Amino acid sequence: MGSGAGERGWAERRPVLFPFLLSLFCPALSEQIRYRIPEEMPEGSVVGNLAKDLGLSVHELPSRQLRISSEKPYFTVSAKSGELLVSGRLDREQICGKKPACALEFEAVAENPLNFYHVSVDIEDINDHTPKFTQTSFELQISESTVPGTRFILEAAEDADIGLNSLRIYKLSLSPSFSLINKEKQDGSKYPELALEKRLDREQQSYHRLVLTAMDGGDPPLSGTTELRIQVTDANDNPPVFNQDMYRVSLPENVPPGTTVLQVSATDQDEGINSEITYSFYRTGQVFSLNSKSGEITTLRMLDFEEIKEYSIVVEARDGGGLAAQCTVEINIQDENDNSPEITFHSLVEMILENAAPGTLIALIKIYDQDSGENGEVNCRLEGEVPFQIISSSKNSYKLVIDGTLDREQTPEYNVTITATDRGKPPLSASKSVTLIITDINDNAPVFLQASYMVHVMENNPPGASIAQVSASDPDLGPNGRVSYSIVASDLEPRALASYVSVSAQSGVVFAQRAFDHEQLRAFELTVQARDQGSPALSANASLRVLVGDRNDNAPRVLYPALGPDGSALFDTVPRAAQPGYLVTKVVAVDADSGHNAWLSYHVLQASEPGLFSLGLRTGEVRTARALGDRDAARQRLLVAVRDGGQPPLSATATLHLVFADSLQEVLPDVSDRPEPSDPQAELQFYLVVALALISVLFLLAVILAVALRLRRSPSPAAWGCFQPGLCVKSGPVVPPNYSEGTLPYSYNLCVAQTGKTEFNFLKCNEQLSSGQDILLCSDSSGALFPLCNSSESTSHPETQMAEKDHHNLQEVKEPKESVCTESILKNNIHSEATTATPLNCPHCKGLILLCPWRLWETRASQIHYSAPEETEEGYILGKYLQGSGAGGPWSLHRLQK
Repeated sequence: MGSGAGERGWAERRPVLFPFLLSLFCPALSEQIRYRIPEEMPEGSVVGNLAKDLGLSVHELPSRQLRISSEKPYFTVSAKSGELLVSGRLDREQICGKKPACALEFEAVAENPLNFYHVSVDIEDINDHTPKFTQTSFELQISESTVPGTRFILEAAEDADIGLNSLRIYKLSLSPSFSLINKEKQDGSKYPELALEKRLDREQQSYHRLVLTAMDGGDPPLSGTTELRIQVTDANDNPPVFNQDMYRVSLPENVPPGTTVLQVSATDQDEGINSEITYSFYRTGQVFSLNSKSGEITTLRMLDFEEIKEYSIVVEARDGGGLAAQCTVEINIQDENDNSPEITFHSLVEMILENAAPGTLIALIKIYDQDSGENGEVNCRLEGEVPFQIISSSKNSYKLVIDGTLDREQTPEYNVTITATDRGKPPLSASKSVTLIITDINDNAPVFLQASYMVHVMENNPPGASIAQVSASDPDLGPNGRVSYSIVASDLEPRALASYVSVSAQSGVVFAQRAFDHEQLRAFELTVQARDQGSPALSANASLRVLVGDRNDNAPRVLYPALGPDGSALFDTVPRAAQPGYLVTKVVAVDADSGHNAWLSYHVLQASEPGLFSLGLRTGEVRTARALGDRDAARQRLLVAVRDGGQPPLSATATLHLVFADSLQEVLPDVSDRPEPSDPQAELQFYLVVALALISVLFLLAVILAVALRLRRSPSPAAWGCFQPGLCVKSGPVVPPNYSEGTLPYSYNLCVAQTGKTEFNFLKCNEQLSSGQDILLCSDSSGALFPLCNSSESTSHPETQMAEKDHHNLQEVKEPKESVCTESILKNNIHSEATTATPLNCPHCKGLILLCPWRLWETRASQIHYSAPEETEEGYILGKYLQGSGAGGPWSLHRLQK
């Protein structure tokens, strides 16, 4: 319970008033929690378990954040145990002075929810101050002629303690000539008087030394002493006498300096110098002044009731012979209403949720007025119409609570002005303003500008086009007012909905995901939802009806007359004796469009005998316009056009074959023998196809002729080597050709064009090569054409050494178990003449890797020349085309293999 209590003899601290345990959700306790402790307790001493007395458990302390709200930090609350601890020096005399009761009042504040609890701690006095005299010695002159029984007022001692610990008694050291009388003032304070017991004789003893002791009532008592030095003077028969032993006067505070308080008066029956009286203060002060001749007391400075409420002054009157008399002047200071109230906010909640319930505590207001009585009584009120209320909590304490419904969307903040007015005359007041901000909650759902939307969209719209926009507003702030849009329902199938429309979540723009078709879907309805980002989220729905407008995108379709099962046109018979107006047949057509786009009209485009038949414009009925004449053909043909009413109009045609006959047997033989008339449209199509084919053939021949002429002009006979009919035959040893046998050299021009991509035909050997067999024509990475053969049969041609450096590359592309070698008879010079081609023998090859262009692209400006004798066998190497052409890397063996 604190070591200081034990040192002062206190066994424990006792809570005087234990409050009822209330719910945590109560605004505050209705009564104070009161503790009583002695003064001068050391810091850290436990006053009491505040949390327990408030009904709070230890587990709640971290969340409730219990703390003390006071002007001076005398106490604090332990965050772990909830105990009320001393945090500063508690000196009762410094805090409360001479007040009989000393109590420190403050508020305990708990968060979550915000609650205030009034706490009062009574500070009990301990005997920690000794009585003290202002001086260690006093001088007193007494005439030897003074009559026994005369009393002299002595200076009183001061003791800061109160009650039993205050000054209780004075004692005087033993003396046969003097005694001490203890006197008490109206306020209960004690002062000593010295009484003369017997007459003094200056000749026998001119100086007396006495010890005056002041003792308090503590246990053990404390005391203070001073020395009285009494000088016996020569005879002066009559001492001064005051008119009153006690003067009392009331003086209002704030009187200006120099104001007369009162005038004391004393008389002396002696004459001459012994009757001249001089006034003085027995103890010098700094508040009042005394005229030594007239005895008038005036103020030296402004008086303040709040500092000192009463003054007690001892005035001494001394005559010329040294005799003196004393009187007491008590001045009561009257309070004036000179202090305005002071307003202080404690634990102010500046951010208030707009859904806070009425009665929610916002702040604790402390109002202090230094005046007393009615001048210190204060009334508190709110200025203006605001949804708040001030409730008196305790003396000079008020609570600011909510007294209405808050709506941030209507009023986002309140400027609350609190005015405190005292009851003085005239009254003084003070005002203080505070801004309370209302924070937003998600209490408003989004609202669409329209409850329903209707949109007209023409069919065949471009996909991705915007067809409508919905908009909703939310007056909330931040995420609570941020609206996103989505489609939550539709009369379309859920799977098909995403392929028809979509909505932008941010802007609410509705997009068409596809081209609408009026003939398939004429209208559909969506339910668009606007949802905010609050927690929990609020939403609103609006309906969007999309009407798909019709375009004239469907031509009429003729249902009758229809073609027969074999595709032949049917015919209708007309009696030869048909009269004008006879209904022959009816053209029946439909149009998938609607409205004017489906309003059909029928027109005769072509007739074998104009004027013989009439056609209903809207009905499509074919009727005879006149009777059949002798010159009229028995077979008639009508070409009817069916047009719709769209812009532009679309049409379809129907052909009617009409035969005038009285019976069906009469018609059938004639119809079957007569060839079917040709369709003009089919003939036109045939002619177009034939013309296109002829143009294509002529163009192809022109291209071939141009290529042949260019190849003919080429000086290299090797250019024609690609067109040899046979390239793979058996052959003996490789020897240079002999031109002496009568064979004439013949030149072929082969035109090979190079672009980014070239296709080749590859004829691969199905059988594995063995020793002694000839191999096929292959190409290395540089593009050379060479034979693959057995190493034992490699040629000894003098120019084959150029191929040896490509041998390593060939080994990387040959198949397993193949023993191949390379032979090249070409030179690397692009424009040089190649050596004579060497025949290859490959009896087991079914194909040859033949390098020829598959397509003819743009011909290079330069030519590559190769030479070969006539009657060369298939498989001869003509040259290294890729190197000669300058193609380089892209024409690699890897690409040739592909």
